[in-house]
Formats: sequence, C-alpha cells, structure tokens
Amino acid sequence: MWLGLPFSTTAVDTPEDLDTPLARNPSALAESLAAEKAEAVCEAGLGSGALVLCFDTIVVLDESVLGKPRDLADAWRMLRALSGRTHQVVTGVALVLPGEMAPRTFAVVTSVEMKPLTDSRIEAWMAQGEFMGCAGAYNIEGQVAEVTADECFQNVAGLPLCHLYAELQREADRSEGGYLVESRPTSPVAACDAALGRSCHLGPRVVSSAG
Repeated sequence: MWLGLPFSTTAVDTPEDLDTPLARNPSALAESLAAEKAEAVCEAGLGSGALVLCFDTIVVLDESVLGKPRDLADAWRMLRALSGRTHQVVTGVALVLPGEMAPRTFAVVTSVEMKPLTDSRIEAWMAQGEFMGCAGAYNIEGQVAEVTADECFQNVAGLPLCHLYAELQREADRSEGGYLVESRPTSPVAACDAALGRSCHLGPRVVSSAG
C-alpha cells in the first residue's frame, strides 16, 4: 500500500441495507455500512492486535442512493441514469485501533462525471465482468467516468488514501505510544500521481492538513 504500512486483507459478509432513514444522509449511511463491517471483523476476531480499516462506497444521483446492482437489468438502469451526468461517490471509512472495539468513522465525498454511455459502450464495459460488484455498476478504473484534479480518484476507487493518511497522522499525534506512533504512514501523493499520470491538486492539501 502507498501508505507504507504492512497490511493483509479479509472479507466479511454484512447486509447492505440502503432503504433506511440514513439514506437521507449519504455520508452517515456510508459510515454506518463501513462501521458494520468493522464490527463484524472485530467480533470474528479477524483483526486482533491490528489496526482494522473497513470501507463502503455508495453512489448518489439526484439524492437517490445507488448500491451494487441486483441483476443485469438493474445495472443497465443505473448506467443509463448516470450517463453524461455528474454524481457523487461517498466512501465511508471505519477505523478500529488495536485494543478497541468501537469503530471511529468518517466519510469522503467526490464529484464524478460519467461519460456519455451508448448501449455499445455499456455492453463493452459489462463484458469486462466487473460491474455487478460495483456501486453504481461501474468502477472508475474502467474509464467510463472521470474526476478533476481537485477531486479524489482513489475515493471513487473505494479507498481515500490521502484522507486516510491525514486521519492516521492525527491519531498518531493524539497517541502517547503504541501502533500508530511506531508505524506512521507515508504520504501517498507522489505514488498516486505516478500511477495515474496526473498531478492531483487535492491530495497535497489534504495531506498538509494533518500537520
């Protein structure tokens, strides 16, 4: 990982209920979904002694929340609705520090422009076989959507690296010892820019906000 921290990955099966009062507040909803994952990891004992990080991403179009498509028809519906439109991608982040059980959460919101999608372009994207596992039936790596240099590409991919870096740095500053002091993250800005071939304007501002 570009944060320079050792890590391993695991998966937990938690329900994704988008039809709740929290849907009126997409950031709160995304945080809640990420927290449920973190709690499941801790209850299963999968993150014992480690920093646990969980994420959940939703798409918001015209105040409607889009999760992962239920089936092929639902995926077509989402992509046609998103075509040529600006929408928001919200990623909820949940952190559980070693020795704790209650997750700390925050959310990052990114404005995304979906490219105009003809039926043939939708079919070409779907042929890659990745759409069913993606909120809004797309991922930004598939090049059907784009963000400006003032928005976070990695947040749309599901892991807001610079925002996570800033939060971990602030937590390390608050700590008087332990994991986050001994294993401070490194800034992901240069690695992200190199991988994407662009110069992000947002990342340096977020990173510097951690002090």
